[in-house]
Amino acid sequence: MKGCTNGWTEGGHAEHRSEIRSVLYILWTLVNHLLSARHDMSIFDPSPSPWTARMYAILRIVAGLMFITFGTMKLFGYPPAPVPMPPIPLMSQMGLAGVLETFGGLAIALGLFTRPVAFILAGEMAVAYFQGHFPHGFFPSSNNGVPAVLYCFLYLYMMFAGAGIWSVDAMLAGRARSA
Repeated sequence: MKGCTNGWTEGGHAEHRSEIRSVLYILWTLVNHLLSARHDMSIFDPSPSPWTARMYAILRIVAGLMFITFGTMKLFGYPPAPVPMPPIPLMSQMGLAGVLETFGGLAIALGLFTRPVAFILAGEMAVAYFQGHFPHGFFPSSNNGVPAVLYCFLYLYMMFAGAGIWSVDAMLAGRARSA
């Protein structure tokens, strides 16, 4: 082709059109296959993926481990509190909170007696919010009560959902079913 500055010849145009058609055909086939395989899937339906249960287990484990640190901060002063605190007597409300957070967090992380422990911890967080945060303002974002509210509702959810996979509760339930 005379005067063509991009180096394509008339035959080159045909080759590129053929390659483009091939790529478009592959994309069309792929999209068609994906749509036909997932025609009954909706963003509103629960996920059939095994990752849903795995991510719940990871959430439970991480929440329990994080909760332990709140308890050890009260009982042992480690990790250090953002605002230095004097030693907390074990037989006080804060001491009881430290015990609940340390051992309750461990039970949640292990998935041991998850439902009753989650019920107790949700109650502890409700008390913590209404006694320690709510008097300083209505909104959790302004009274530093966000962690207490989130943990309260997370533990309420765990109370209904149970421990899930990767838990001692699941192991015990499996033994009970096989016996």
